Amino acid sequence: MKHEIEVENIKCGGCANTIKGKLGALDGVSDVQVDIENGRITLEAPTDSRARLVETLLASGYPETGSVEGIKAARAKAKSFVSCAIGRMGS
Repeated sequence: MKHEIEVENIKCGGCANTIKGKLGALDGVSDVQVDIENGRITLEAPTDSRARLVETLLASGYPETGSVEGIKAARAKAKSFVSCAIGRMGS
């Protein structure tokens, strides 16, 4: 099934590389596409996997748009900087 998730904190190709790597490592996930400009991720995954996808994104610092606020949002942003740097090193 095709899933489309809008997320926060995507800034560059490093972010996209990290997201592709993290989601692509999950069972049943394929064809991960990251639209940096619009903060949108499109991928193929089992119908019942949306919660697992969103959880994986949050753990990497890319929460679903509107899902976190305050301290949680600040933590997610900090995680995204680290994830971005790791994604840049891996390209």
